[in-house]
Amino acid sequence: MTDQRRVPTGTKARLRLLATTDLHMNLMSHDYYADRPDPFVGLTRTATLIQTARAEAAADDRLALLFDNGDAFQGAPMSDIAAHDADQSHPLMRAFGYLRYDAIGLGNHDFNFGLKPLNQALQQSSCPVLCSNMQRIRRKQFIGFEPFAILDRLLRCGEDEWPIRIGVLSFLPPQTVQWDAHHLSGQMQTSGIVDTARRWLPDLQAAGCDLVIALAHTGLSNAPDHAELENAARPLAELDGIDAVISGHTHLRLPGPDHCGIQDVDAKNGSVHGKPVVMAGNSGSHLGVIDMDLTADANHKWQRTGFQCDLRPIAMRTDKGVTTSVVPEDPALVELLADDHAQTRVLMMQPVGTSPVPLHSYFTFFAPDRALALVAAAQAAAVRPQLAGTEAEGLPLISATAPGKFGGRAGPNYFTDIPAGPLSYRHIADLHVFPNELRAAIVTGAQLLEWLEISARMFNQIAPGEFGQMLVDDSVPGHDFDVLHGLSYQIDLSAPASIHASGDTHGRNSRRVVGVTYAGTPVKPDARFVVVMNSYRASAGSPFLLLSDLPMIKIATTTLRDVIAKYLSGQLPTDPLQEAPAPWRFTPMSDTRVTALTGPGARQHLTELDDRVVDIRPITPEGFLQLDIAI
Repeated sequence: MTDQRRVPTGTKARLRLLATTDLHMNLMSHDYYADRPDPFVGLTRTATLIQTARAEAAADDRLALLFDNGDAFQGAPMSDIAAHDADQSHPLMRAFGYLRYDAIGLGNHDFNFGLKPLNQALQQSSCPVLCSNMQRIRRKQFIGFEPFAILDRLLRCGEDEWPIRIGVLSFLPPQTVQWDAHHLSGQMQTSGIVDTARRWLPDLQAAGCDLVIALAHTGLSNAPDHAELENAARPLAELDGIDAVISGHTHLRLPGPDHCGIQDVDAKNGSVHGKPVVMAGNSGSHLGVIDMDLTADANHKWQRTGFQCDLRPIAMRTDKGVTTSVVPEDPALVELLADDHAQTRVLMMQPVGTSPVPLHSYFTFFAPDRALALVAAAQAAAVRPQLAGTEAEGLPLISATAPGKFGGRAGPNYFTDIPAGPLSYRHIADLHVFPNELRAAIVTGAQLLEWLEISARMFNQIAPGEFGQMLVDDSVPGHDFDVLHGLSYQIDLSAPASIHASGDTHGRNSRRVVGVTYAGTPVKPDARFVVVMNSYRASAGSPFLLLSDLPMIKIATTTLRDVIAKYLSGQLPTDPLQEAPAPWRFTPMSDTRVTALTGPGARQHLTELDDRVVDIRPITPEGFLQLDIAI
């Protein structure tokens, strides 16, 4: 029962909020794709930071609360075992219980395996699980989360303890039901983040909450608020009644330079509209810390009178890009997860086939990518036999793929890197990191051409005759760079990108993608094709809105990883796409070089670029290898 004593006006106290986000089931400090330790990931290391931060708070008479901000259930290979083994306790729930989380929010990727596995896991939670802007459509349907939580705690003030009531809300991108439509359609619905907050805040205030914390699985942007805004932390923080925001989703960091230049954001100190906000990277890379000074007002309610935000890393890089571990793993948590870790490694070692050549993604944005070609061939091989007797029989077949591991915000070690020789299941997971299913649809030539224009947003406009211009626009997610295998086309970097992130055109007079052909014949707008893709792309999320309402072809339900495994093991026939020429290249530009960032492991594969002029530049402070490449 809540302590009903009224705190005397003017009483001062301190509160510490600790936050993790976007763990993606990186519970252990281990890279399961390469089967080696990885000091840059792992809740086992973040746990050490949590224990230290709690001890500091206890020594300083601060109340410490611990939250997770979503996308914890899906990601590292351990998530696949946990999602499909209902007979065992979920390792994430055991880890959260051991660390005594006070509440956890849900993110979009937490629904990737569907509602049943998620609900089975959530029933094991030792703390409230929240999602404020997703609701069931059928009232009798069970879901394992609530729209908000009210935490009653005690604040120590000298020799006294006084009650504090804290409301907690949780939000995820409204697009979640679209991204996982094959799991959520007809069962769940979402609402806008800010509008939902406005709905619940009066209830929390009426319940006597002193403070309201928003677990916001959403990023920061300059975009104005609207019902479908994906990254809405900025307008959310502006609302009266929201006292602190724990943000995430974009895998960026706050405080820190990642959000410099965004309106109303103090990136250095970690505040938005003058309120404390932290975003703690991803995969356990950082612990977010918000220290708040509180004072009881004339109504005997606690008010925030000051704050300080901080990020604590589990590892760092030297100026030369060398990895330096900051904290050890928590030995008790390592022991708690030991069986899950061993089981995951055993699964990852199961043999599935061989590859005569290395498969990697180091050059995916500027040279042929054999790994993508293999995935494209596997997709095509699985679908071709299923077209017989359908309206799609005889139509040209295109296979759409996009890189899954391409460095970027995940760092210089986050690339597919599979040596030639025997392959195991860990290599399958390395080729496609998400539990997507296979889809096929009928697409017109006009839609294909627009699709390619959207993908070509990946690159900056390049001035001919210049050196050192950055090739990739790092504001565009790498997984938006779709390659359409079966076509042949060029990307003219001298032309501006013609489509916004939303999918809107710039009122263009020209196209960036030119010379698009199939079997040597130009693609006509009214031509019809079968395009094989994964379920995420078939969901037609922004910026690929043109894929909405495509005529889908009924095919057997199967995961893309299973398709790749069957292809490599010989259960599916070799598809012509595997040995087809690379589908795209840049339009040549004389006396022009661009700078591309890739992983240091790319050095082993530079001979693949022997027909290109390539110069190696120094490693960046973030650990990326810089290559100057002739266009």
